[in-house]
Amino acid sequence: MKKLILTLIALSFGFALLAQAGKVKDNLSLPSKLLKGDRKYAIYLPPDYETSDRSYPVLYLLHGAGDDQTGWVQFGEVLHIADKSIADGTATPMIIVMPDANTGQRGYFNDLKNEWRYEDFFFDEFMPFIEKAYRIKKEKRFRAVAGLSMGGGGSFMYALHHPELFSSACPLSAYIGPLTLADAKAGLERSNQKGTDAEIEAYFNKHNAISLVNNMKDDQKKAVRWYIDCGDDDFLYEGNSLVHIAMKKKEIPHEFRVRNGAHTWTYWREALPTVLSFVSDAFHQY
Repeated sequence: MKKLILTLIALSFGFALLAQAGKVKDNLSLPSKLLKGDRKYAIYLPPDYETSDRSYPVLYLLHGAGDDQTGWVQFGEVLHIADKSIADGTATPMIIVMPDANTGQRGYFNDLKNEWRYEDFFFDEFMPFIEKAYRIKKEKRFRAVAGLSMGGGGSFMYALHHPELFSSACPLSAYIGPLTLADAKAGLERSNQKGTDAEIEAYFNKHNAISLVNNMKDDQKKAVRWYIDCGDDDFLYEGNSLVHIAMKKKEIPHEFRVRNGAHTWTYWREALPTVLSFVSDAFHQY
């Protein structure tokens, strides 16, 4: 009898843990007129999503070059980390959306000639689709963006281009864009994108975080909460440090963290709980 009771207790405990688990779907898709085809995405739904009627804040979590929408699921362990952060109270329940930016052309931006319009797709098609399909709070305060490497660059540019849409931005080990106009020209040539000098300079200024920071209007300095994190052995350390210095000179409030580590999933997995906590601070009432 005692053994049966212990078994029932263990089963009840197991079911309780299962009930507290979130859910990830990593092979979903939506049609895109702008990109002329279906686009995949992954999504994390918090533990009580299917048992409640409430709406949730949302974090758009961007992958790096070479990965797709499954990167943060497979290598970043987003399900385990988000569940644990919510369970221990360091993060509020939220929906985490992970788009694919590796199909057709790699990257989160429009190309030089606006023939491939990924950034337009993200804001004009993807975000409206997601925020209609799921119970998501649609105010700026309840929306954040984060990402690693190429996705860190996407986080920088999206929040700098649209500070009216995001309460927080968390670039991790970010590619901040070409550091010089010459680098921009060389990069565009490598990807067979040709334009006039004026077009290339305009493109550079729009896709370089330092230029965008230097040109930020004073009334936008506190529009977005910034958490920037890059390892001391990361090959992108220089760019992230230069953005930090530019923000300091411009008196833009931000958190800048340099931890021991390189451009690795170990580093980004360790960063994710802090990101979830940081964006939750904006989602909560101060």
